[in-house]
Amino acid sequence: MTRSKLSRPVTFLGIAALTIGVSGCAASEATDTAGVTISVVDSITSEPGSTDLAAMLDACGEPEGITIAREQVPSSEVVQKVLQRASSQTLPDLLQLDNPDVVQFADIDALHPLADFGIDLEAYNEGMLGASTLDGDVYGLAPSINTLVLFYNKDLLAEAGVDVPATWDELRDAAAALTTADRYGFSMSATASYEGTWQFLPYIWSNGGDEKDITSPETVEALEFVVDLMKDGSMSQSVVGWGQGDVLDQFTAGEVPLVEGGIWTFKTLNAVEDLNWGVSTFPTPDGGNLATPLGGKVWTLPVTGDPEKAAAAAKILECLNSDENQTANAESNGAIPSNVSVAAEFAKQNELDYIETSVEAVKHVRARTRELGVDWPATATAIHTALQSALTGQQTAEEALNSAASTIR
Repeated sequence: MTRSKLSRPVTFLGIAALTIGVSGCAASEATDTAGVTISVVDSITSEPGSTDLAAMLDACGEPEGITIAREQVPSSEVVQKVLQRASSQTLPDLLQLDNPDVVQFADIDALHPLADFGIDLEAYNEGMLGASTLDGDVYGLAPSINTLVLFYNKDLLAEAGVDVPATWDELRDAAAALTTADRYGFSMSATASYEGTWQFLPYIWSNGGDEKDITSPETVEALEFVVDLMKDGSMSQSVVGWGQGDVLDQFTAGEVPLVEGGIWTFKTLNAVEDLNWGVSTFPTPDGGNLATPLGGKVWTLPVTGDPEKAAAAAKILECLNSDENQTANAESNGAIPSNVSVAAEFAKQNELDYIETSVEAVKHVRARTRELGVDWPATATAIHTALQSALTGQQTAEEALNSAASTIR
């Protein structure tokens, strides 16, 4: 079902005039897509992921007689590039977006609902579907997904006689016990960016906080907990400038025994000689109510006005999300298949603790846009603004959140 015309104003660079509305037809109803060339835009620029994706796209297109014309755009440039192409009505036929960006483009009627092409959505991770849903319609699928976990240095924990923490109290105690004169016990990324927000969300959500009201007692308590880790001397003041890559470097160098990080780093960790590492789901206030943000790239079908190419692109999207390709994508990108049953089989085939832990972790992911939809970016900015203000001592946690909340429009 194609969405009705929106009544709310479009805020994406004034593209309120984008009205390229064209109804889709079920991909299975398309008579023939042989000889069709479709344009594809993605942001997988690093290796081996880029080469793996190129081979996968070609393998999906060949049986159908579909030729792929691929364009790679760095992740940081995708939104701007696609907005420019939307305004000039030159959108690609198949588009990969970071999952929080999907609803922004769906909101300006730039994407087809997948139901227009009869694409089956029954078996997928609910958090992933939530990230691609607007007004009840799903606009994209991610072959694989990721989230945040706790990485720990097994040797350093054993040396200090510290168990892997599962609760906030245990994390605080463990971080303090692991802190020495030449190292901090715990690290995370708390930058003034969406990356900082992404890393702080598990604290908010697991404590019962909600992005609809960042001044709630639960969110204040979550921020106070992170501030206390720094006040204890267990976390460096430099985290306000460290990205996730910087935190990972600290961990792989053996300089921090406990870090918050993404499951996509498994290959990097496995490649580090003599690093005896482990992974657990991220600690929560009482060991339950796990909730971490969804990560992953989503394939979408832009509205281009060409039904034949749209049907061809839908076939490729379905192929990219086949069981086999989800598994291959997960292996290539350090992620977990988004199909729940495929993820379970993935864990069985690998028989590795970190894969099993990750499969469990992604069962509890939440879409960052689930509650606020297109209004999420303003709140995301407010959250990392408050995080920075509290960690640098400019304001208390409560003051920082109240001040940041006042900027949300």
